[in-house]
Amino acid sequence: MVENTVVKVERLGKQVENGDGNGEGPLVILHEIDFSVAAGETVAIVGASGSGKSTLLGLLAGLDQPSSGSVHLDGREINVLDEDARAVLRGQILGFVFQSFQLLPSLTALENVMLPLELAGQRSASGEARAWLERVGLSHRLGHYPKHLSGGEQQRVALARAFAPGPKLILADEPTGNLDAATGHQIIDLMFAINAERGTTLILVTHDEEIAARCGRRLRMHAGRLEELPA
Repeated sequence: MVENTVVKVERLGKQVENGDGNGEGPLVILHEIDFSVAAGETVAIVGASGSGKSTLLGLLAGLDQPSSGSVHLDGREINVLDEDARAVLRGQILGFVFQSFQLLPSLTALENVMLPLELAGQRSASGEARAWLERVGLSHRLGHYPKHLSGGEQQRVALARAFAPGPKLILADEPTGNLDAATGHQIIDLMFAINAERGTTLILVTHDEEIAARCGRRLRMHAGRLEELPA
């Protein structure tokens, strides 16, 4: 594997049992997907709803197991690791940004950002988290719980949480899906700005072609297959 390859996917497949009882066999969600992503690249994965985009992202993160093929993250094949080892690897190299924010409701904005830093053994987790919340424009919201934050503010906290530990790879799944258009543009601008500052590798799942066009590469999912789109 090339040294600067952060993600390498080979003949990746995912199928589930067809539960409708019609005897047609398993339902194929992903079919023999191959692609790789180099360090520092920004890659958009586009496609219609149900095309397999989020399933692919879950497999890249080791949150789901493939039916066939392999996923390598930073040179390690994640689908041969047990659940605990995959969790450790995620903590070391991955940051996540979800459509539904996925903040812990019982933690303040500051505590949500501190959590991955503390899990990584960061001694100055509080100071680092404060700096990141200031970077995303929320220095005045440190002690607020998610229910007291707007959707845009919650996604800013999620961005700070994702980037704070210094991951090599950010996976973003429809990060503007629950936001109005104006707020969504602000979040995307912020995410790309921080990503450029940090030199992080970004894989972004989106249905928004305008957002996808901001990435260096675009891949399209269609009927469980992946194709590279022209630059």
